[in-house]
Amino acid sequence: MTTTEAAAQSLSIGEVAERTGLSVHALRFYEREGLLVDPVQRTSGGRRRYTSLDVDWLLICVKLRESGMPLADLKHFAELVRRGPGNEEERLRLLDAHRQRVDARIQALEECRSVITWKVGVYAEHLAGGEAGGLWDPTA
Repeated sequence: MTTTEAAAQSLSIGEVAERTGLSVHALRFYEREGLLVDPVQRTSGGRRRYTSLDVDWLLICVKLRESGMPLADLKHFAELVRRGPGNEEERLRLLDAHRQRVDARIQALEECRSVITWKVGVYAEHLAGGEAGGLWDPTA
């Protein structure tokens, strides 16, 4: 691919923000914190230009952060990927530990949902029977 072709396929920071759901500020922060695998390319005028691979990586980062991965772990993961082959087992351990934390959060949320569903049923039953006046009434 020629430089011209690469430039034609590159994306501005605004386009990347739109595709990833990250703000322009967040994209600059990710770059400063070393969360990207490759350095962000710049135009001769200093404007950031991203590749489709940058966008793919950022979409993974978004999901890892949305699922609660600490910034330090994400930074470490990016560093491992940048280093290249030879550390796949460490990457796997990091991702598996995060998956286990996500699984625990999902289980806790499912337990919360069960309690809420039960309570919704109690209220619905009492309201349908016209007996809702005393539910959790602190003066009763």
